[in-house]
Amino acid sequence: MIQKLIQKFKRPKVYIPTAVIVIALIAFWFCLPKPLFKSPTSYVIDDENGTLLGAAIAADGQWRFPYDNTVPEKFKQCIIAFEDKRFMNHPGVDALAFGRAIRQNISAGRVNSGGSTITMQVIRLATQHKRNTWNKLLEMLMALRLTLTYSKNEVLALYASNAPFGGNVIGLNAASWRYFGRSPDKLSWGEMAAMAVLPNSPSLVHPGKNRQTLLKKRNLLLDKLRAQQVIDKSTAELSKLEPMPDKPLPLPQQAPHLLERFKAEHRHKGETGTRIKTTVKAELQQQVAEILERHHRVLKANQINNIAAVVLEVETGAALAYAGNIFHPEDAGLESSVDVVNAPRSPGSTLKPLLYASMLHDGFILPNTLIPDIPTQIAGYHPENFDLGYDGAVPASRALARSLNVPAVKMLQKYKYERFYEVLKKTGITTLNQPPDHYGLSLILGGSENTLWELTGAYASMARALNHYNQTNHYTQADYHAPTYQKTNAAPKLDEKNGLLDAASIFYTFQAMEEVMRPGEEMLWQQFTSTQRVAWKTGTSFGFRDGWAIGVTPKYVVGVWVGNTTGEGRPNLTGINTAAPVLFDIFRLLPVTRSWFKEPDHGMVKISLCSESGFRAGENCSHPQDTWVPAAGLKSPACPYHRLVHLDATGKWQVTADCESPERMVHAKWFVLPPSMEYYYKARNYQYKPLPPFREGCAVSEKINPMEVIYPKDDAKIYIPIEADGTRGRMVCNAAHSQPKAKIFWHLDEHYLGQTQDMHQMAVQASAGKHLLTLVDSDGNTVKVRFTVLDKEKKE
Repeated sequence: MIQKLIQKFKRPKVYIPTAVIVIALIAFWFCLPKPLFKSPTSYVIDDENGTLLGAAIAADGQWRFPYDNTVPEKFKQCIIAFEDKRFMNHPGVDALAFGRAIRQNISAGRVNSGGSTITMQVIRLATQHKRNTWNKLLEMLMALRLTLTYSKNEVLALYASNAPFGGNVIGLNAASWRYFGRSPDKLSWGEMAAMAVLPNSPSLVHPGKNRQTLLKKRNLLLDKLRAQQVIDKSTAELSKLEPMPDKPLPLPQQAPHLLERFKAEHRHKGETGTRIKTTVKAELQQQVAEILERHHRVLKANQINNIAAVVLEVETGAALAYAGNIFHPEDAGLESSVDVVNAPRSPGSTLKPLLYASMLHDGFILPNTLIPDIPTQIAGYHPENFDLGYDGAVPASRALARSLNVPAVKMLQKYKYERFYEVLKKTGITTLNQPPDHYGLSLILGGSENTLWELTGAYASMARALNHYNQTNHYTQADYHAPTYQKTNAAPKLDEKNGLLDAASIFYTFQAMEEVMRPGEEMLWQQFTSTQRVAWKTGTSFGFRDGWAIGVTPKYVVGVWVGNTTGEGRPNLTGINTAAPVLFDIFRLLPVTRSWFKEPDHGMVKISLCSESGFRAGENCSHPQDTWVPAAGLKSPACPYHRLVHLDATGKWQVTADCESPERMVHAKWFVLPPSMEYYYKARNYQYKPLPPFREGCAVSEKINPMEVIYPKDDAKIYIPIEADGTRGRMVCNAAHSQPKAKIFWHLDEHYLGQTQDMHQMAVQASAGKHLLTLVDSDGNTVKVRFTVLDKEKKE
C-alpha cells in the first residue's frame, strides 16, 4: 500500500503540484519580515510608576517610541470604529470591505477607497510597499499570515506603535505626549478620537492647515461612537467642544542626564530595548531639580556653575532621584550637559569614614583612640589641616567629625594605603585605575578620582550591611553592590562569617559622622525631635575645585557635588559651604526616619578602655572604663601614654632612688604624651598636666627622650623664599621639651646657633643643600634631624 502511494506521488502530474503547494506554504509561512519593524526607536525612560521622565529622538529623526503591547481601550474603540469595524472578526482581510472598495473605485473611475484593514495597514507600515494592485494582493496575503500568529490585541499594538501621526511623530505614545503632553491612557474621548483619525491623514495635524477637515473627521468619529453606544450623547457633545491638537509640545526633560547615561550604557552593552522603567520617583526628581536650581542661582554669583545630586534607597541601592547637573542647554558656557553624577572627580575627605570603619574592623584603633595631630612630613608629603592648626592629639572619632587631614594621613600610614586600596575596590569603587603606589598616602585626602554615583553607593552598602546584620546576625558580600537606576533581581545572599566591614565598626562610623555640626544650625537641630537624624560627611578637593556632601540614614543616602565641570577652583568652594546646605534641603523632602541605626550587640565586646587616650587600658591607666567596642578591639594595642612616675612627698618633683629613699616616694599613674604632641595638646586641653621636673640632684633614668623636633621633620625638603634684597630668607625651627624650664642648645651642621627656654623656636639661615640640625638639652639628651634646602629653580 505504501509502495503504491509512493509510486503515485512520483508521477509528474502529482509531485509537481504537490511541490508547488509545499513551496507556496513555506513561502506563505516565512513571508513576514523578521523583525517585523526595523526602524530605530527613541530612547525613553519612565519613573517607577511608568510616568515619562524623558525621551530622545530616534536615529532617523523620528519621535518613535518602542513597541508597547498595551493599547488603551479608548483608542481600541476609536480606531476600530474609524478604520476597520469588523476587525475583531475577519482573518486579516475584510472581503466585504474589499469588494465595496472595488465597486466604489470603478464607479468613481479612480482609486477612492482602499479597503485596507488595520492588519493590512500594519503590513504596509512594516514593508513600506508602494500602493499598487500587486502590493495590495501581497499585503492581503501577509495580513492573513500575520493573523495566524498574532492576536488581535497584538496587531492593534503594532499599529498603535508604528502608525504616522503627522510630521516626525510615529506611534500613539509619542503622539500623545507631543500633542497633549500626557500618556495615552490619560486622554479624553475627544483627544483620543483626534488621535484615531490622524494616521489616515497625518498631514492634517499641522497648525493652520486643513484644521476644519481634521475637526470634521474627529466629530464624525464621535458621532459614530455614539451611534454604536460606545459613548453617550453628553460625552459626545462635550468631546466635540475640546480643542484640536496644536503645535507639538516639548517632551518632559526631568532626568536628561540619566537619559543620556541610559543611551550610552545601552549602546555599550548592545541591548535591544530602548525603553526602561527606572527606579526614580518623578515627584522627588522634580523637587530635587528645583532645589539644585535654587542653589545654582546663588552659587553662580561666585562663578560656580555646576551642581549634581543623587538620592538612593538603602535597602535596594535604587536611585530615587538622579540629577546629573543643572540643565540649561541654552547656555553652552555652563556645560550643563555633563553628567557629574557619573564623572570622576577628586573626592576630598569623603573617603575618611571608610578608613575609620576599616581600622575599627581590623582592630587598629578603637572609636576614641588618640591619633597624633602634629606637623608631619612623610617621604616629602606634607599634609596640613584645613585651618592650618594642630591639636597635638585628637580622638579618632573627633578627627573624623572635624575632618582633620593630618590624623587621617597618620591613620592611613598605620593601616597601609595598599590595604585601604583593596577595601575601596571591594566596596564598589571602580575608578582607581592606577596601582596603590600611584596614590600613596594622598589617597585619603582626595588624591584619587571617584564618582558621586559610586561613593554614594558605597555609603548605601555600609548602611545596608548594618541593617541586615541587625536583622539576621549574618553578613553577606551581596550587601556591597553598585547603585542601580533599574529594577533588578536581588543577588543571592550567602552568609559569611565576617563582613567586609563589621556592623559595629559601621555603627561607630555613622555615630561619629552624626556629630558633625550642620551648616547654619549650630547644633540646635538636636533639640527638635522631628528633625531628620543624618550621619554625614563633607569633602573639599585641592584648590577648591570640588565640594562634596554625603548623608546617610537607615533608609536613604543623599550625595551632592558642587563645582565647575571645567575643573576651575573658586574661593569658598568647600563642601560645608556649598554642598552641605543642598544636602539638608534634599533630606527635608524625604520621609523622616524615626528609628536610628540599631547598635549591633552581637558584634561587640565590652573591654576596659583608658578614658584619657581611648586605647585599651594598660596597667598604669588611672581611669579605666568598661565600654562596648567592635569585637576586633580585643586586638588593639594597650595605652602607650600612661606610665608610673615617682614623686617626692610634695608631688612637685620627680625623684629617683639616687636622691630619695623609696619609702618616701609617692607613686603616681601619669598621662604623658610625646613632646611634640604635648606641645600642641596642652594648649587646647587645660586638664592636661605635664610631668613635674626632676628635683635637682636626681639622676634622670628615663629611656624616653623628653625632647622632640616639631619642624623640620627628618628628611624634609624645604624651600626658603628669596627676600626682596636678593638674600635667602630664614626658616623658623620648632622643638618641644617635656620639662617646662628646660634649656635647649641649637646647632646647625655642628655650628652653635644659640639656646632657648620655654618657647623653643630658632630662626635658621641655611644655604641650598643638605643640613644637620642638632638639639641638646641641659641633661645631655640629643635629637638630630637631617633636611634639605632646595634651590629656587628646584622648588617642589
